[in-house]
Amino acid sequence: MKMVQTDAGQKQQSGKNGRVRRLKKVIILVPFSVILILLAACIFLSVRLHMVKGELRDALTRLETISVMKQTDTGGRPEDAAEEALYTVSGVDESGRRTADPDAVPMQEAEDAVHKVYLTFDDGPSSNTDRILDILSDYDVKATFFVVGREEEEYRALYQRIVEEGHTLAMHSYSHKYNEIYQSVESYSADLKKLQEFLYDITGVWCRYCRFPGGSSNTVSRVDMHELIEYLDEQDISYFDWNVSSGDASSASISPASIIRNCTAKLQEYDESIILMHDAYEKSTTVEALPALIETIQAMEGTKIVPISDDTEAIHHISND
Repeated sequence: MKMVQTDAGQKQQSGKNGRVRRLKKVIILVPFSVILILLAACIFLSVRLHMVKGELRDALTRLETISVMKQTDTGGRPEDAAEEALYTVSGVDESGRRTADPDAVPMQEAEDAVHKVYLTFDDGPSSNTDRILDILSDYDVKATFFVVGREEEEYRALYQRIVEEGHTLAMHSYSHKYNEIYQSVESYSADLKKLQEFLYDITGVWCRYCRFPGGSSNTVSRVDMHELIEYLDEQDISYFDWNVSSGDASSASISPASIIRNCTAKLQEYDESIILMHDAYEKSTTVEALPALIETIQAMEGTKIVPISDDTEAIHHISND
């Protein structure tokens, strides 16, 4: 009898211990599950908030663009004259020498003439390059990238992507150090050759287009720019300045609407328009402006966005003529 009671007591105790263990598991699992659910909710809300902010930013940019374009059409100007003032070729800080007359390249009179617009990006690749390439891909638009030398592994893929997606890979300078590359013809040629070979090793493209840092009309070169131009001619390398500036060189805080206005206000005065923009980590508003800028240009009758090629009529601030 005593043995039976002992067995029953043990079973009762065992069952009690089992219930306690299950209760402990519940006590542990319930808060843990709640924490996981809350964490997942926080991540979802964070992602959604980021997306909403992006959509709101794009919407505001488009609204600003519409406002700016209306003011441009009617001759008006935004209230903030300091920031919104039209940024022209002569306003480029690095190009203080005499530049090309904006009226020197008149529009063709033929009604069927195609107005070619070239979107060009200096100083890349950067942390913004992928975003720029994504936008260009979304709109099926090809651009030209005047790149510098960046040896880090993450940038090698960007050089390759530029080429693989059909954009024009062009040279800016390897170091972008004005005080070094503009010491002499020899220092400039050494820098450019280093970049040319560097890009060939990565992409298999032997670049034949370049843009002088600061443009051919820069004021910092210690060597006569005509000598550098003669050197490029000897190497069968074509250089390209610009006749339209986005203004993003003047400030990292310039608004997307100002960039769009700078790029489009006088765009149709030219037969071919080469737009200067920058691909650098601090130029976020340039990236933000790009979708609306492309849409605005594509909406212009008889206008086409194309990359620089052998058929492009080069814009020169100074030349050997």
